[in-house]
Amino acid sequence: MSLNLRRAAALCVALSLCALLAVPGNFPGLGGDARLTLAVFALATCAWIGTPIDDTYIALGAGLALTVTGVISSDTLFGTLGDPTVWLLICAFVLAAAVTRTGLAGRAAAFLVSGARSVRQLVHLTTAALVVTAFAVPATSGRAALALPVFLALAKVLADRRRLVVMLALLFPTVILLSAVATLIGAGAHLITVSVLWETTGERVDFTQWLLLGLPLAVASSHLAAEAVLLTTTRRVDRRAPVRITAADIQRHSEQPVTGPWSPAESRCALLLATVVALWCSEPLHQVPPAVVALIGAVVAASPALGTVRLKDALRTVPWSLLLFMAATMAMGVALADSGAAKWLVSGLPADIGPWLFLTVVVVVSTAAHLVLQSRSARSSVLVPLVVAAAVGAGVNPVAAALASTAAAGFCHTLPASAKPVTLFADLPGTPTYTPRDLLRVSAVLAPLTAALVLLFALAVWPLLGVPVLEP
Repeated sequence: MSLNLRRAAALCVALSLCALLAVPGNFPGLGGDARLTLAVFALATCAWIGTPIDDTYIALGAGLALTVTGVISSDTLFGTLGDPTVWLLICAFVLAAAVTRTGLAGRAAAFLVSGARSVRQLVHLTTAALVVTAFAVPATSGRAALALPVFLALAKVLADRRRLVVMLALLFPTVILLSAVATLIGAGAHLITVSVLWETTGERVDFTQWLLLGLPLAVASSHLAAEAVLLTTTRRVDRRAPVRITAADIQRHSEQPVTGPWSPAESRCALLLATVVALWCSEPLHQVPPAVVALIGAVVAASPALGTVRLKDALRTVPWSLLLFMAATMAMGVALADSGAAKWLVSGLPADIGPWLFLTVVVVVSTAAHLVLQSRSARSSVLVPLVVAAAVGAGVNPVAAALASTAAAGFCHTLPASAKPVTLFADLPGTPTYTPRDLLRVSAVLAPLTAALVLLFALAVWPLLGVPVLEP
């Protein structure tokens, strides 16, 4: 579908829905606030799909419209910026800036990759290193930017093996996207999901619980995807040839030091990061909220005596547009829940649908949603309130349904424009990289594999970890 046709179709759908909602006789049982909410929600969704307008601008406009019409209060709209998850993300970006400034990530990656003696070992060691970065750098685009110099150094070392370079170019964004589910700060969509669950059900998913549920899925899906990428982009002769990469080889093509003794700044940053992650993971023991731990870490990371980055430089790396987008879409989620619009939307679903079938539909729709909504946060903003409302009506645990939807929405590899990491690694002047045809070939294998894995975790693994399928 051409871009102009897509825009026209989205506009027609939005206007048609608004016209139907404006007629008082239509949709009996739907209150005035619910009608306004659905109209704003439909317009915002269609604008995200079919217009080039910035996603954050659309979300702010929708939040403002809901406030002006009285569906939500101004305190609700502005209060979302003070949510602890927003502060958690701000402070996590300050910590990430400190890690990036020291070059610690490049040193750790070189240490892992230099142990590879075969192509398969190289792939899985790289995957392990990328999974670990989910704890150090929030948001997939930030992790992609951090990993890009490492990939370029590997590409230069393997310049005489073109297919391996193309495979690695595809591996990096694939693992970055799928491993984001490991932590609460892995993507802005996770924070939206947690907020929607809290506002609509009163269920609070904290950092530790998300880690317990998401890390095993991230590890399994990342290494499964690594095998899929390896087998679909290389030949047997490529995989059989030995690989020998040393830290010195990477150092020759890296601007920051990856060999030699650690600098005092690197040592301090590594100790600080390890302490913050340990405190996040042990929250049930000390009861200090993750946002407070992150704030303490950010203050230390930017302190004149112990820090490795100036605060004003670190704050420049914070994606304020994403934070405003999250705040506005959180307000939209509150409006959908409080006005009854979300409940009305899913009221027509069959009540006797089995939990496995319900979760299958949720996972399939969430996996395919990136073809329509390219923003991961926008997908969660649209899908999660509806999934939570539908889960309550179907007797399914809303936490399991919301997490399954968010995890499945992490697959967004089909097109170069489907996600920022995919776009970043698709255009690298002077370095071999993948084509849209390569993406389609890998996606044809990865989409059903990742969807099946998420469904397996939701039905069989997460219940063992304290998240049952049926509503408690």
